[in-house]
Amino acid sequence: MTSDVHEKTTGKETTETRWYISSLDLNAEQALSSVRNHWQVESMHWVLEMTFREDESRIRKGRGPLAFNVMRKIAMTLFKQEQTKRASIAAKKKMAGLDDEYRSTLLESGIKMR
Repeated sequence: MTSDVHEKTTGKETTETRWYISSLDLNAEQALSSVRNHWQVESMHWVLEMTFREDESRIRKGRGPLAFNVMRKIAMTLFKQEQTKRASIAAKKKMAGLDDEYRSTLLESGIKMR
């Protein structure tokens, strides 16, 4: 499978060959969807690891790992949806830890989602 890549920082167009292995019999549209879904999941896990240090968690027993995983994903969603500050998720996490008003804004935005 080949893909055209447009680099936003340089505006440069390149063609890369990317290899994917699957035992599924997919047409081109299904293969593209599968690859995009895979990288969407990988991207989410990367954010969870880099921002929340998920791999370093020492929570290993009972329902704790699942509960904390769900809480991290909720927090990540709140940080992504919050638009009053233009900052990375890591920066927003730090601001939320230091600023009661900003933390309230985050939590209230979660209530408004419904």
